[in-house]
Amino acid sequence: MTTHVRKKTYVVRTRRAIINLLKQKGAMESKELASSLGVSAMAVRQHLYALQDEKLVTYQKEARAMGRPVKLWQLTPAANSFFPDGYAELTLGMIQSVVEVFGEAGLERLLDVRTRQQIANYQAHISTQGSLLQKLEALASLRTDEGYMVEIESLEDGSFILIENHCPICLAACACIGLCQRELEVFQTVLGQDFCLERTEHIVAGARRCVYRVWR
Repeated sequence: MTTHVRKKTYVVRTRRAIINLLKQKGAMESKELASSLGVSAMAVRQHLYALQDEKLVTYQKEARAMGRPVKLWQLTPAANSFFPDGYAELTLGMIQSVVEVFGEAGLERLLDVRTRQQIANYQAHISTQGSLLQKLEALASLRTDEGYMVEIESLEDGSFILIENHCPICLAACACIGLCQRELEVFQTVLGQDFCLERTEHIVAGARRCVYRVWR
């Protein structure tokens, strides 16, 4: 591999790493990005400005108690093209067709079948004997494989939050809110009725991510 090709490959990988990190963490300073990626702040800024030229990132200035305002970089909607969409447009078209042919009752029956299949698939991979954290980690792995970019965090009160940084079916979910409603049912069934579950952030409602708090 020539030096030119190696350099180009490195640039592409670094810029994709920046995009991935902004997707997972939300708005960040260039210094934070540099620290996370193990590169210089100057190099990160060069990549950010290049990504800005491509309309993939933008920034907002935030005032600080001391010093000048800082730039908080974030992804633009155009950056969603880098993440899986789960054939969202095809799914949306099928939902619309089901409603047209079978009505809302037909769509509800379709969601019933999908919900049962999801629950069965998750239960086949998640032990009922595991701790809540073990169940959440297994669920996070399954959902990440589906394109949701999931993280688990523990809170000081002993509860956990399940974070989905991407929704591969967002377009379909916006058109069919039943998809999101059934998601809560799936999670509750898989984790067990001994645990409480609430959605605290919702992409469809305009949030950057979907967040679920889980506790006993």
